[in-house]
Amino acid sequence: MIDATILVVDDEPQIRRVLRATLAREGYEVIEARNGLEAVELTVKERPNLILLDFNMPEMNGVETCRRLRLSFEGPIIMVTVRSAEQDKVVALDSGADDYVVKPFAIDELKARIRAALRRSRPEGAFPNIDLPELSIDLERRNVVVRGERIHLTPKEFDVLRVLLSQRGKPISHMKLLRTVWGPDYGEQTENLRAVIRQLRTKIEANPAQPRYILTEPWLGYRFELPNMPSDKRSRGKG
Repeated sequence: MIDATILVVDDEPQIRRVLRATLAREGYEVIEARNGLEAVELTVKERPNLILLDFNMPEMNGVETCRRLRLSFEGPIIMVTVRSAEQDKVVALDSGADDYVVKPFAIDELKARIRAALRRSRPEGAFPNIDLPELSIDLERRNVVVRGERIHLTPKEFDVLRVLLSQRGKPISHMKLLRTVWGPDYGEQTENLRAVIRQLRTKIEANPAQPRYILTEPWLGYRFELPNMPSDKRSRGKG
């Protein structure tokens, strides 16, 4: 069984049905969106690993949808369309698409492109487990153990932790965290983020007022850092 969720975005029900049946047989979990707005909402809610995106859709076309998705989604996007002109491909790729498949396409070719895109998006060691005496985190199993006790994280808490761990040792801005976890329409609602950070520190840190792992970058955002990682300046504010 392949551990990946694919979001199929197309306004044609028949195409969605065919892709769902084909991809499900390959072991993928498939979710569907009928238009760009649904795609943006489902991406934030379901966190797919890859998106198949139709170029021609009413109201918000594939190019605009791709631009909106790229505000919060970093995984592969494959544009699927009847358009074959070179300029259309350039526009699609410039909007943030990783690949471009022209209808009608050979299903084996599409499956191969999906496999290749997923391999590129999952480089070995991208999300290494953390195994310390006081803290153990397994992202794939969504398992967090603090001082020998497994703790429960809410979906938002886990998503914020996942994003911080994906760039551990590097500061991540408030805006990027908000748009990645809450969606592209967020970016200024920093109090939502501060509340989740406070909850995470309460659950993970031995002393939330003096955090060792989830550190504040003043005026910028936050970063996750292991105690033995070198750092010139460690911000430990409650931020």
